[in-house]
Amino acid sequence: MIIELFKQITQIPRCSGTHQPFITFMKEFCIKYNYICDIDEANNILCYKKDLKLTLCLQSHYDIVCLEDGKVPEIIEEDGYLRAKDSTLGADNGIGCAYMLALMSENKNCEFLFTCDEEIGLIGANNITLNLQSSKMLNLDSEEEGKICIGCAGGVDIFAKNENSTIVKNNKNLDLYEITIDNLDGGHSGVDIDKNIPNAIKLLAKTIKECDGKLLDINGGERINSIPRYAKAIIVSASLPIPSHHNMKIEKVDTPTKHYKKLDDKIINFLYSFSHGVRGYDKEVEVVSTSINLATIKTNINNVEISFSARSMDNEELKTIKNETIVLVENFDFTTTTSGKYPAWKPSENNFLGKVLKSYKKYEPEATLEAIHAGLECAIFKEKFPLIQIASIGPNIYFPHSNREECEIKSVYNIYEVLKDIITNNEKEGKEWII
Repeated sequence: MIIELFKQITQIPRCSGTHQPFITFMKEFCIKYNYICDIDEANNILCYKKDLKLTLCLQSHYDIVCLEDGKVPEIIEEDGYLRAKDSTLGADNGIGCAYMLALMSENKNCEFLFTCDEEIGLIGANNITLNLQSSKMLNLDSEEEGKICIGCAGGVDIFAKNENSTIVKNNKNLDLYEITIDNLDGGHSGVDIDKNIPNAIKLLAKTIKECDGKLLDINGGERINSIPRYAKAIIVSASLPIPSHHNMKIEKVDTPTKHYKKLDDKIINFLYSFSHGVRGYDKEVEVVSTSINLATIKTNINNVEISFSARSMDNEELKTIKNETIVLVENFDFTTTTSGKYPAWKPSENNFLGKVLKSYKKYEPEATLEAIHAGLECAIFKEKFPLIQIASIGPNIYFPHSNREECEIKSVYNIYEVLKDIITNNEKEGKEWII
């Protein structure tokens, strides 16, 4: 039933920023299964049974990353996995939503919180006004079976703008080239940042810099929380550019160029020298501690814009990498702004985690507690509701935020058994677990 529900909601447009189609679906679903459906001004959805004592909240975000705006994933089921044709799958966090819908259809007595716009800055969680009764929360946005997440990275988005360009006479008869790189692996800017996935923007900058090219136009990257898999530039150069990757295509443009609008040389100098990727690693817990993703670049009529996503498991380190990046970028004649900041969720054991781990070990004896280098809404909820006890679980989902995203079907059902066990034990106690 879970896979069927997932396939059903996959047909509902749920790219970040799109709310009404899923809200309409949830209103009808709640009527069918006799749940109250509250919606706040931020477009978060809270479902619950009337006049019942509620102690456990299940939570998932309903938006998905779309590499093409408005594209509905076409699901492919093969070899024990769910995949999508030429798009992200949306298992992040569609599987979590499907779990919650399945449990609602089984009349479970929990709060079911569906948040919006997680993928573009945890907007729903940050702006929630719904009243939660529960003292415990189980987030369903983790992506590795056997791991119970008890901590995550904080993050901040950084935006830079360069408005320097000049009209130049082509006295040296420089040649015009179009350089394109596409179909790289891509990936999640947090959990995949340590996998040595090529960054299309960095590769493009390397080729342009090493042929001493002059930049006329550049665009690349898909989303601020994805490692860019595509980039394209138009340059003039006295020498033939050399590809820096086998996916790179270079074409000479046979158009006479007497004048050209040259973008600031500092743009390529910055992109070439910028250190994208892991900036720190915590060996004790075996997780990336701090990183930054060079995410997107765009040429507008009067400027060039670059976006970055910075992450850290420590709030002070997050502040440091943000400030260092701003100083560095501004030294290359960019102006900067930031947004979308969310705190790190520091691991702390509690009685709820013990209960979750006990249930999990019935099905996976080697289950462990862990922290991940990605942003989870748990950090926001812990800050808004300091006494709430939180854990996060989920099935095996690989390469989220990319067109390689896939979800293991067997793992989906394994986690559902764990989830039902946790809920059953909570219902049996008939009272709140000790805080």
